[in-house]
Amino acid sequence: MNMDTKYLNQAHDVVTRRIAGETVLVPVTSGAADLNFIYTANEVATMIWESFDGQKSVGQIVEIVCSEYEVPSEEAAKDVIDFVAALEAAGLVRSDPDRGR
Repeated sequence: MNMDTKYLNQAHDVVTRRIAGETVLVPVTSGAADLNFIYTANEVATMIWESFDGQKSVGQIVEIVCSEYEVPSEEAAKDVIDFVAALEAAGLVRSDPDRGR
């Protein structure tokens, strides 16, 4: 699937909290927080995280990052794709197989 047309949702088993200007992402497994895998997200990463609602494609999220933070599209695309890859590897986001075809 082309990354630009990929739609993602936040995994349901992730608890998020805003602490001291950062967002903390904690996966929950077997009914308890897995404290070995806590992720922190800065302002830009938080905006990207909050965009994973199944309604915006990764390409649309890149466009939002470009307009909000005035970065070149190539840089924004690389950063967003790297972030998506890390979140997918950690199981924090899920692809919507019915979208982006």
